[in-house]
Amino acid sequence: MSDQWRSEVQGIKWSGSGELWLDPLGNNVDLYDCTLSIEADVLHYTWLYQGQTNSGSFTFNGSGATWIDTWHQPTPATCQDVTAAWGLFTVEHEYRVPSNPNWGWRSKLSKRPNGDLVLQMTNIAPWGEEGRAVRMVFTPVQDKA
Repeated sequence: MSDQWRSEVQGIKWSGSGELWLDPLGNNVDLYDCTLSIEADVLHYTWLYQGQTNSGSFTFNGSGATWIDTWHQPTPATCQDVTAAWGLFTVEHEYRVPSNPNWGWRSKLSKRPNGDLVLQMTNIAPWGEEGRAVRMVFTPVQDKA
């Protein structure tokens, strides 16, 4: 995973809106406010859900990242880099589901042509079907003079 993109966006404050899909069919969405900041080796984000602020981060390493999120993933998950994927970074990991085969989780950060950053998270069923789970769209925060 190239880290050049991090140096281009680190130190910038980002804010935006997010979408969370919890129903199995992916038709009902919860909307929320969110923020993003990027340091040399860590991407931090916050998001508000049902009046509670949640936070998460991706700490990058040579083979991917470690992901934590106070709501989605409170224990660190070791994510592997998906090298052939489009976007700034894409990582994925498997997680256990009691009495079922493991499921997959993919996280991706992309940069739109207008400069917005998009963080997406996708749930992957054992049979390969992918379902949207999270999308956060961020714009740079302009300092008011």
